[in-house]
Amino acid sequence: MTAANLLVELFVEELPPKALKKLGESFAQGLVDSLRAQGLATEHSAVSPFASPRRLAAHISAVLAAAPDKAVSQKLMPASVALAADGTPTPALLKKLASFGADASVLPALKRQMDGKAEALFYDSVVPGATLAQGLQKALEESIAKLPIPKVMTYQLESGAQPGWTSVQFVRPAHGLVALHGADLVPVSALGLHAGRETHGHRFEAAMDPVVLQHADFYAEQLRDQGAVIASFAQRRGEIARQLQHAASRQGLTPIDDDALLDEVTALVERPNVLLGRFEEAFLEVPQECLILTMKANQKYFPLLEESPGKEGKLTNQFLIVSNISPADPGAVIGGNERVVRPRLADAKFFFDQDRKKTLASRVDGLAKVVYHNKLGSQGERAERVRAIAHAIVNQLRMATLPYTVDAQDEFAVLDSKAQEAALLAKADLLTDMVGEFPELQGIMGGDYERHEGLRDGVAIAIEDHYKPRFAGDTLPRNHTGTVLALADKLETLVGLFGIGQLPTGDKDPFALRRHALGVIRILTEKNLPLDLPALLQGALPAFGELISDPTEALQGFFNDRLAVSLRDQGYSAQEVDSVLELAPTRLGDLPRRLEAVRAFATLPEAASLAAANKRVSNILKKTEGVTPTAVDASLLREPAEQALAQALAAVRPHADTLFDQHDYTASLQALAALRAPVDAFFESVMVNAEDAALRANRLGLLAQLHTAMNRVADLSKLAS
Repeated sequence: MTAANLLVELFVEELPPKALKKLGESFAQGLVDSLRAQGLATEHSAVSPFASPRRLAAHISAVLAAAPDKAVSQKLMPASVALAADGTPTPALLKKLASFGADASVLPALKRQMDGKAEALFYDSVVPGATLAQGLQKALEESIAKLPIPKVMTYQLESGAQPGWTSVQFVRPAHGLVALHGADLVPVSALGLHAGRETHGHRFEAAMDPVVLQHADFYAEQLRDQGAVIASFAQRRGEIARQLQHAASRQGLTPIDDDALLDEVTALVERPNVLLGRFEEAFLEVPQECLILTMKANQKYFPLLEESPGKEGKLTNQFLIVSNISPADPGAVIGGNERVVRPRLADAKFFFDQDRKKTLASRVDGLAKVVYHNKLGSQGERAERVRAIAHAIVNQLRMATLPYTVDAQDEFAVLDSKAQEAALLAKADLLTDMVGEFPELQGIMGGDYERHEGLRDGVAIAIEDHYKPRFAGDTLPRNHTGTVLALADKLETLVGLFGIGQLPTGDKDPFALRRHALGVIRILTEKNLPLDLPALLQGALPAFGELISDPTEALQGFFNDRLAVSLRDQGYSAQEVDSVLELAPTRLGDLPRRLEAVRAFATLPEAASLAAANKRVSNILKKTEGVTPTAVDASLLREPAEQALAQALAAVRPHADTLFDQHDYTASLQALAALRAPVDAFFESVMVNAEDAALRANRLGLLAQLHTAMNRVADLSKLAS
């Protein structure tokens, strides 16, 4: 079979930039998957996706002109139905054969074999492989149908016998289709278009139009040289990143790091040209988060920062523009962009100046008029609930045996005071003009305005951080007040919405409850707080009064699911996670130490034997009727093996328990490794279910003590293969 490389391109109007990367990858993968399924491409066929603002394309290596013929054996029908009593074919059989393009002449070749309890006839034939034209037509239709299109457009075709009479649905109107197998045109069609070899380059800078493609392998080269287009999304992105870094380094500055912005800009240009722009330094009086956001969100610029090792850089009055044109004199392009950004920055400065005319505290009363949820009241009522929950959290910290904040009890009063103040003011910036224009700045602006008012910096930082972590990989609150407030805010959301039955369903999570739960988990775990999750949930309930029903059981399951996913995402195995979570630990700060202890234990030579024995003990105890005995009478230890196990357990357990109480979980589990030999000997020579009831109860008690000793850190039976 003749093999050559295949090139397929859809030329369209400007595609939605935030979807372009996924569209390009999906289009290419859909084509190669379908061609492989039809035998026209193999697992070794490499696929290269291309995606630019006006095209989706794929280059696939080693595609056959026709798929190999395929031998198939097809069941026809039961022999009793297919053949008459004299062995002649029935009309039903002849009709079935006709559907395969065969007739009575193939009767001698039919096979009779058992199919279940009855004998059936089978027809062996060779199915011709699909031609590339047939297979690519199917692949195109399947790939287009599976594209992750955010919103479909309906438009009328402008060509054909009756222009404008036929409607087509696609992400954007399509104007060209290319399909080349090597240098040969593949006759396929899609979206009302017939394949050719012509495409188009840059709207303004192409050396020629159209670009006539000579060969599938010359696609990227011809578009670059003749069309002034870098067709590959990845290469274009890399070129933008290179130019950004080069332009910034010439100024001794650093471009802001934003992968989403880089992806979006890559989807907006065909041949990037990075230019340097400036704005008036007076605008730098505005908090840099506002200026950065307006430049990124509205203009797609890359703000430049002063290099600051270990810290977020300070914003400068310079920014980088990713232009789609490369004029000899870029002055007009730069000047135009500088004129466009100035009103945006002026708006931000106006909002900032206006907002500072009122204090955050003066806005708090206005929260009573802002609806949070029709079943949970206003933002003002929500703020009071967050205050109450924050107070409960501080009390739980005060009562903890190992306070994470301070040693002196009176300092908890200071923490409580700061948390109360921060909770009252945290949502007040929702009523500012700046947050009204840029909702992404809520919390951040509250902290800035508090700092401007000269209030306690710890409170300002807490307000700024109380939404953290906002996303995976985000930083955690920086101070104790912010930590308490962030926990209180997330718990209020979770308990309140679960309490009115507003649970996530499938992939729908409009209130981001999964993200809130993961935030609570990260704060408790990474800050190693001495707080029990069930107690936190219970402590949040009184703030709601009669508004909600008790959702703590459902929430606990919700947290457990999120916790299991989170831990597996961190690289722990399913066995390791299951062994720790089986004990339903309430103090999440302990989880990393428990998991590392389990991982270390699993490497010991005694681990497999002890895990298997633990599983056996668990099964025996589960089958015990009534209350499982826990006491052991030394006088009833008759067999040497059970005496040896009791002695070993008595020697090892106190040391292991002491290490456990000191939270040295790794050493605690390793101490239990000494039990391997006596445990193995016990099961080899001792009958647990002895006929003598006293002996049986005593041996069960010994196993119960062993089970308790071995499963304080994790359920080791989960490690058994």
